[in-house]
Amino acid sequence: MLPLIGDQSVPWRKDLLYEYYWERNFPQTPTVHALREDRYKYVHFHGIWDLDELYDLAIDPHESDNLLARPGHEALADRMSNKLFELLEGTGGMQIPLSADAGERNELRDPAGPPGAPFPPRFFRSPRR
Repeated sequence: MLPLIGDQSVPWRKDLLYEYYWERNFPQTPTVHALREDRYKYVHFHGIWDLDELYDLAIDPHESDNLLARPGHEALADRMSNKLFELLEGTGGMQIPLSADAGERNELRDPAGPPGAPFPPRFFRSPRR
């Protein structure tokens, strides 16, 4: 930050890597890895949902249209997924940390509470025969 404050020219990264690892005390929040480029954002969930997301931030800045739900974005998703895992490998992010418990245990869903939201049918794979 100091070179930037001093108005010096510094090399600037082109991507942002996001890492969040599952914590026992917050079991409803899965491990999340994301890669944000200038235009696209790719999110990889591991744990509860295991559903990846891909957004074109230039036309969808509120991230409401997951491009992986529509055909035609497979090559972009593969490129970003490969790049994400290369970055994770280079930063040690493939070694998932395990933290000691802290605080109270969270109980899972209240059986008398509302049901979970359903996934759209297009997110399910066809059964293999």
